[in-house]
Amino acid sequence: MKKSYLIRLTVAGIVGVLVILAIWGIYPVHIMDLQFTAVLQRVIFDFSWIALGIIVSILVLTLLFGRFYCSTICPFGILQEFCALLFKKKGSVQKNLPVKYFISALTFGALIGGSALLIRYVDPYTMFGSAVSLTVTGLVFTFAVLALVFFKNRYFCTNICPAGAVLGLISKVSTNKIYIDEENCVSCGLCAKSCPSGCINHKEKTVDNETCVKCLKCLGECKKGAIKYGSRPVKFSLKRRNFIIAVSTLMVLGGAVKAGIEIGKNFAKKVRDIIVPPGAQNTNRMANKCLNCNLCVENCPNKILSKADENFSAVHIDYSKGEGFCKYDCNKCAQICPSGAIKRISLEEKQNTRIAMAMIKEEKCDKCGICKYECPKSAIEVTDTAKVDGSLCIGCGKCAKKCPFGAIQIFAVKEQVRIS
Repeated sequence: MKKSYLIRLTVAGIVGVLVILAIWGIYPVHIMDLQFTAVLQRVIFDFSWIALGIIVSILVLTLLFGRFYCSTICPFGILQEFCALLFKKKGSVQKNLPVKYFISALTFGALIGGSALLIRYVDPYTMFGSAVSLTVTGLVFTFAVLALVFFKNRYFCTNICPAGAVLGLISKVSTNKIYIDEENCVSCGLCAKSCPSGCINHKEKTVDNETCVKCLKCLGECKKGAIKYGSRPVKFSLKRRNFIIAVSTLMVLGGAVKAGIEIGKNFAKKVRDIIVPPGAQNTNRMANKCLNCNLCVENCPNKILSKADENFSAVHIDYSKGEGFCKYDCNKCAQICPSGAIKRISLEEKQNTRIAMAMIKEEKCDKCGICKYECPKSAIEVTDTAKVDGSLCIGCGKCAKKCPFGAIQIFAVKEQVRIS
């Protein structure tokens, strides 16, 4: 049975490498489309049947086989596992604390209400992407969780992670489970020592399949073959404590949804002069929907996308960076955004979406005509004066970048619109 663990660990390693390559701009597959929180948000805010199929598949597979997502697909879970191997950490029984349900209710409630403000600071995928792209918030969060791994192994996954809380509840009633064959078990404790989730109690011969991340490590450790994985009847027990936790969690969820709605209305209302990527629609939507995973920032060929900063709390365009303009024949940010913060518009749609507007300062213009020839939309006419046709300009910024006299200014628009 040790082969099962090694196969699962190999798959996790391959997924981890693909995730890092994707964040660094070498995008071999759409591995990010499998990330639970991101694809759930895309179902809610940028619906597609593919996204719905992915989220349903994750839930159904969890219902059938348990939390394999957490040990094989989640990049943050994979990182914790390899760090635990490096630290040579031994498992110990961990309490299944109810606080994770409240964290999950708060974060997903606000997300359903319309704002990713809360979840972007605790979601494992978001924090992993933020750390790999060297964002301070992501690095601090990652070091904190890795310190937790050193002392408590997969404690984040079992008692903090909002996605883990949801998948754990499903895994609790999954068809296939890790369990102990009581007749063969001698209570030696080898399985418990190998368990990174602390979900095995060898003294009572029980396994908490809610917190079990299905790493399969315990299967190869048992010398008596008493640890098994397979079909196991579910014993339902509605205790008063569980009922109170469930009702409290639902109340928190309802309050969080309402709070998310209010945050979504006002979060970026005061922001001015910010240009967001084509497909993001407007600053308020981007501020509320962007998970700040920075996948688009790392993959932008012209390097004009900027991470969240003191001016804006989400990814945005900064024409002072990189090549200084949005490439006309590129819509990569729209194609790879896994969360729906940037809608998956086609290249044709992108080429006809106004994200900003150019303005020519006549006192600086030399009427050289460079802007006219550089404009991909033929939106500039130069005769006695240089003029921008507002019905054609999409605000890509190329004219401003190419103007040798600094006579062109690009300014933000309130709402992205489709032009003819």
